[in-house]
Amino acid sequence: MRSFKAFLIEEIEGKTKSGLVNVDESLLDAGEVTIRVAYSSVNYKDALAATGAGRIIRRFPCIGGIDLSGIVEESSDPRFKAGDQVIATSFDIGVAHHGGYAEIARVPGDWVVPLPEGLTLFDAMALGTAGFTAALAIVRMEENGLAPNKGPVIVTGATGGVGGLAIDMLAKLGYSVTALTGKESQTDYLRRLGASEVMLRSSLDLSHIRPLAKAVWAGAVDNLGGDVLAWIASSMKPGGTIASIGLAAGTTLNTTVMPFVLRGVSLLGIDSGYVGEPYRQRIWQRLATDLRPRNLLEMTRTIGLNELPDVFDGFLKGAAHGRVVVAVS
Repeated sequence: MRSFKAFLIEEIEGKTKSGLVNVDESLLDAGEVTIRVAYSSVNYKDALAATGAGRIIRRFPCIGGIDLSGIVEESSDPRFKAGDQVIATSFDIGVAHHGGYAEIARVPGDWVVPLPEGLTLFDAMALGTAGFTAALAIVRMEENGLAPNKGPVIVTGATGGVGGLAIDMLAKLGYSVTALTGKESQTDYLRRLGASEVMLRSSLDLSHIRPLAKAVWAGAVDNLGGDVLAWIASSMKPGGTIASIGLAAGTTLNTTVMPFVLRGVSLLGIDSGYVGEPYRQRIWQRLATDLRPRNLLEMTRTIGLNELPDVFDGFLKGAAHGRVVVAVS
């Protein structure tokens, strides 16, 4: 059995420990497709898993990394053959199934997507789960009737991976996008991504949220939850659509039914983790075409596996912005 480098997450004496080690191929989980990993990425979920800051990991030990792209080495699934360039994201990868922070990965065939024409393996991880989630939110809102002529769209958590990618995608499609952020220093960056307006969270009075406020937004991509989501709901236009993606500001939603029954507002829950086919492949096709961000490379930096701990620390402190690609092999 060959050995290879992997970023392994373990539980030792009740505490989560993680680091770069050499592991044997026999450690890998069952799956039809064995992949030589080229790139992975860093998501907030990865930082929670590797540090134990969140109860994300469902088994130990586990190789981290919820995203991966690479080249098929072996496959017993007839949909894939040696030499194919592929993507695998979400499902149980990196939390209950060995993930992408390793030179070799083995996953079920149903979790694998062929790399769409128009994307490189690097591009796919610059997008990763964050890009897939942003695109899924936009597609779901479009299916619910959202269009550029309906009015502006607000994106919260704007400097994060999902937020920044959503801004770029929406602006490319012709939407007027307002970025909501707590980081005034990132105003110019957000405007470069395509935001026509940047709003600071400090400008909001979240202690007095009216059931129905002035109707402003036709759509919203919300990464925060909590009182920010309640404020958004109160200020939606009639027939507006909210895509709820994250809970960085809280899990409790203190609102009333008034936006939903008096203005016909729709609240869509976006769970990109277990979206199957043909939806998953269709989203990736759009990421390779009309939803491909124009500023993808500007918002992306590349690190090695050995740099992961420092990057996780930045994510947990709220200091990260944009996307981080991990060059694996």
